[in-house]
Amino acid sequence: MIKKVPHTYVIVFSLIVIAAIATWFVPGGEYVPIDEPPADGEVQEVVFTRVESQPQTWHVFSAMFEGFEKQAGIIVFILMIGGAFWIMNDSKAIDIGILSFLKFTKKLDKYKLIKAIGANNLIIVMIMLMFSIFGAVFGMSEETIAFVVIVVPLAISMGYDSIMGVSMVFVAAGLGFAGAVLNPFTIGIAQGLAGLPLFSGFEYRLFAWVVINIVGISYVLWYGARIKKDPKRSPVYEEDHHWRHEINENNTDTHHKTYTASWITYFLTLGALIMFSIYWPVTTLRIGGGDGITGWFIPGLTALFALSGYIALRKSSPAFVLVILGFTILFLIVGVMGFGWYIMEIATLFFAMGILSGAAMNRSADKITHLFLDGAKDIMSAALIVGLAGGIIVILENGRIVHTILHAMAGGMQDLGNVASVSVMYVIQTVINIVIPSGSAKAALTMPIMAPFSDLIGLSRQATVMAFQFGDGFTNLITPTSGVLIGVLGVARIPYVKWARWIAPLITILILLGVALLIPTVTMDLNGF
Repeated sequence: MIKKVPHTYVIVFSLIVIAAIATWFVPGGEYVPIDEPPADGEVQEVVFTRVESQPQTWHVFSAMFEGFEKQAGIIVFILMIGGAFWIMNDSKAIDIGILSFLKFTKKLDKYKLIKAIGANNLIIVMIMLMFSIFGAVFGMSEETIAFVVIVVPLAISMGYDSIMGVSMVFVAAGLGFAGAVLNPFTIGIAQGLAGLPLFSGFEYRLFAWVVINIVGISYVLWYGARIKKDPKRSPVYEEDHHWRHEINENNTDTHHKTYTASWITYFLTLGALIMFSIYWPVTTLRIGGGDGITGWFIPGLTALFALSGYIALRKSSPAFVLVILGFTILFLIVGVMGFGWYIMEIATLFFAMGILSGAAMNRSADKITHLFLDGAKDIMSAALIVGLAGGIIVILENGRIVHTILHAMAGGMQDLGNVASVSVMYVIQTVINIVIPSGSAKAALTMPIMAPFSDLIGLSRQATVMAFQFGDGFTNLITPTSGVLIGVLGVARIPYVKWARWIAPLITILILLGVALLIPTVTMDLNGF
């Protein structure tokens, strides 16, 4: 038995070495498209060809550099988020907000129904459902890193641990990502490559999302109840000392005045939002595909900011900083759904949030700069491990063995029944997801192979997409090659080994649940299948 848990860096570098060793024994290969262009609604077929493998040796030492290049967006995103929230945390606004929220939840216990259910349980379910919807509708993934900074302290203040905080955000978004009702980055791409109508099979996919969330949220609530009863049972009890100390330190002073600088920040921000409202008066929010919902969202949020900001400033500057945080999240939703924002735009938004928070608290430019650097320094370890984890994928791709692994597994589906075939497809997608956690990249790699093959064995292409969907989703919560997971754990200060031990039973349950949900796609007459 391992007496001391290895550092996450040691674990990830060991995986890089194992991947490099594999390039010496696994033959090289790649799928190349057939020259003939596909007809409308058909898939571009590919054929597997052997190529010379590229055994990796000293490359294990350059993998971190190349991993940094590959994951540069997420790394910079983490650093900017860390710096921005460090500035905001200096205002004590989040801590004051958490205290106010906890006081509010205690008042809810006076209602018999809520007391029977448990106010905390109700809050956890509501938060998880919200993030699950985000994951199912627009594929929330990298964005969860920013919210971990907020929800982990909330979870610990509620009497839980950092694992619960990560579960309320990251696991919830992962459950939605696996359910993927309208996710354009996975279902949209996979169905397009399979020649299927966009977001067809919606009804059964929605049913699957509901079932997955019932199971996942129940598991989290069960774990939370155990930790709430005895916090020392938490596998990260010692690691959470950092969060407990920070919360206790920040809760010493909750009385603040309103600075003149806050009013100046308010009017400058309001002026900028008014200009944005004039330039973008109408915005169309697209949920998945289709025409979307068109409305005066930016002018509406601007008016709401004007009112709520004024009310908050009558109370205190930290209250106004909370308003800035709230509207950052609202504009994040509008940006992602209305303008197709990704991590660059989101990082920029949170960076602006940090600067506005510092300005509102009457901090000088030098003070804001020092706070940002302190935050980036504090979160640097999480950013570095993302680059190192990216090196695993670099080694496998440079060794030219990823397609060989896929081809070998696909060959095992010959002469199987429909249930067995779709199950094998599911296993293949699950294994490939450990190597290639990007849903879009995996869809582009596997669907041109799986879709035509499903026609040959009489399997519905929709069932093939469903196997891709589940295989792409569940293992995102545990694969060490996922820069998002490693980033989330780094921010939450949870060692990877402890997380893997905790999440493994849930992953096992979800994988088996995926098999059960796939069976009706080949045995029942479902709409879209």
